[in-house]
Amino acid sequence: MQEKLEEVKAQAQAELAQASDEVSLQNLKAKFLGRKGVITEILKGMKDVAKEDRPKMGVMINEVKTFVEELFDQKANQIKEEKKRRSIAEEKIDATLPSRSLSVGARHPVSQVMEEIINIFEKMGFEVAEGPEIETDYYNFEALNIPKNHPARDMQDTFYISDDVVLRTHTSPVQIRVMEKEEPPIKIIAPGRVYRCDSDVSHTPMFHQIEGLLIDKDITFGDLKGVLTEFLRLIFGEGIGVRFRPSFFPFTEPSAEVDIECVICEGQGCRVCKESGWLEILGCGMVDPEVFKSVNYDPEIYSGFAFGMGIERITMLKFGINDIRLFFENDVRFLRQFV
Repeated sequence: MQEKLEEVKAQAQAELAQASDEVSLQNLKAKFLGRKGVITEILKGMKDVAKEDRPKMGVMINEVKTFVEELFDQKANQIKEEKKRRSIAEEKIDATLPSRSLSVGARHPVSQVMEEIINIFEKMGFEVAEGPEIETDYYNFEALNIPKNHPARDMQDTFYISDDVVLRTHTSPVQIRVMEKEEPPIKIIAPGRVYRCDSDVSHTPMFHQIEGLLIDKDITFGDLKGVLTEFLRLIFGEGIGVRFRPSFFPFTEPSAEVDIECVICEGQGCRVCKESGWLEILGCGMVDPEVFKSVNYDPEIYSGFAFGMGIERITMLKFGINDIRLFFENDVRFLRQFV
């Protein structure tokens, strides 16, 4: 038995010296230490050893088993280190290769224009106010002088969550929330996402608006015209033509649409402006006294104006983009133009 154990040790050393990879190592481990391996078979033969010799033989077998296990551990570490050295040698850096260029990220064009608009109004003294995108029917419509069954609701293609809860169709509810909490003077802009059931080359179900509100004593339509005319000249350029046209909004009276001289044809008439030379850019008006009643302001003391604009619309005109859906397709080729 002792001679056989010595042969096992010598055989294991010899065959392990030839192992060069993990697969051959595992095969040898099964051969010597597996459930049907050489050492296991020797242990099974202990039943044929004389009872008085079994303790001595058991010690010898365990010593051989421990010796072989240590050989396998050493060989496994050796194979691992050799594999690591080969990997390092194969993956070494060639310092003569040209460097890889890294793509630099940039703000989305809509975010760029929104930030520019906010900066302009902040310099005029307006503060930024925010509100929830999921609104009650009261704040989105009724407090803005649009009661249930009012025909003006047809102007808003609304996403209803329930009969009294909607995805806000404009950021005007922020104005009501601010007026409920604060006394005049108030001078705010409300930027944010809004939602309407509409989708084509000039509309998306989600888009961005900035609305403004100024409330104080003795505010006139002339103040409104001055603020918006200055804003449009700052955003589109000093020489841009601006005009105000009568319109209707249920929460302002009088109301107006604001047009700018077509930035494509410079007022000469083209397909974009439908040969008119003008482009509609935003809506505005003097706050309706009915809205003041909703927030307990005295319309005999206070007056004010409000305005609202779509950020995507302004961005399209600034950059000459003809399809609003391009903003949300995440095509890197399109977005790289605005880095």
